[in-house]
This record gives sequence, structure tokens and C-alpha cells, in this order.
Amino acid sequence: MQNCVYEFGDSIYINLTNACSNSCDFCIRNFKEGVGGSELWLEYDPSAAEVEDELGKYDLSRYRSAVFCGFGEPTCAFGVLLEVAGWLKERGIRTRVNTNGQANLINGITDAAARMRPVIDSVSVSLNASTAEKYQAVCHSVYGEEGYQAMLDFVEDCVHEGIETVVSVVDLIGEQEVEACRRVAESLGAEFRVRPAITADEEY
Repeated sequence: MQNCVYEFGDSIYINLTNACSNSCDFCIRNFKEGVGGSELWLEYDPSAAEVEDELGKYDLSRYRSAVFCGFGEPTCAFGVLLEVAGWLKERGIRTRVNTNGQANLINGITDAAARMRPVIDSVSVSLNASTAEKYQAVCHSVYGEEGYQAMLDFVEDCVHEGIETVVSVVDLIGEQEVEACRRVAESLGAEFRVRPAITADEEY
């Protein structure tokens, strides 16, 4: 089944692509087929029309927000993301993007945050390391250590654009590194959140 839309918690989630510029050691894709009982490997990347048609089957007023997050980096389908987000905003739905923050590198642009601002209310950016070297060691970006700086620049851009910006880390990186990451987030003007890592023995 092509699960481009699924429910999780009190939000509705949008799974645009399985492509990603990172291959993180702790990524859920390494040991699960999906989350919340929904299998999230896609047969193909859906079009904006397909996603909107699927979203139209739900009473969107029931959800706290619509979140672009699935089994891939949503900004790898940036055009579709912006189009669907605009469709959602026309219907008064709050929108969020969960991202690795490499949208500019992925799409060969410099203004991803500015393009998102009209249709995206908040972003949650995965930081997960306090330096480029540590980031590359666990996230294995196709852009090498450049991916880390691009992510930091994107966070700063989102803050500048007035998008609600949260930087997150997984708890398994250790207390000292969590605190170092907190200082990085604060230096960028972003909120900071520590999230529990999903483990292989948890139900999805």
C-alpha cells in the first residue's frame, strides 16, 4: 500500500519520499518498516495531486498539525512539499516539516527557508552532533561535513524568516554531547529538544 499519508499521535503525517541525503546510524529505517502501524516504504514518490487526494479523505480539523515526515527527507521532494503545504494552509491547517536541514544542498538553492515561510509554520531540524566531524561520523551525509554547516545555515535562515524552529537530538548521544548541542541550538536562536531514540524492539 502506498502510505503517503498516515496518522500518528494527534497529527496527520505526510510521507513524500524515501530518498535521503543522510544515512544515520540510528535511523528507524534500519530496523523497521514504518511507524504507528503504517508501513512507509513507497513504491514511488507521490505527486502533489495524489497527496492532496489522500488528505481529502480525512477530517483535517481533527489534527493538531500536518507534519511532513516519513521514511525519507521531505525536502528531497521540495516542490511537492511546497505545493501540498500551500493546499493545507488554504484550509487553515498548521504545517510542520521534520528535516535534516540540508534542503539548500539537496535542491541546489540558497533560499529554502524563504520559500517555506509562506506555507510552513514550524520546522524540526535534526542536529544530533555538536561538530561537523561528529555529525558526519553518525549521519553519513552524501555532502560530507558540508552537510552539517548547511544544516546550521538552514536553522539560522528559518529563525530569521520567523518560522518556529526547533533543533532536536536523540538521547543516545550522551549527556555531554546533548549539552554541547544545546549550546549550538541556542547560538542559532532556535529552541532545543531532546527526543528518545526509537529502538528495534519497540512496536511500530
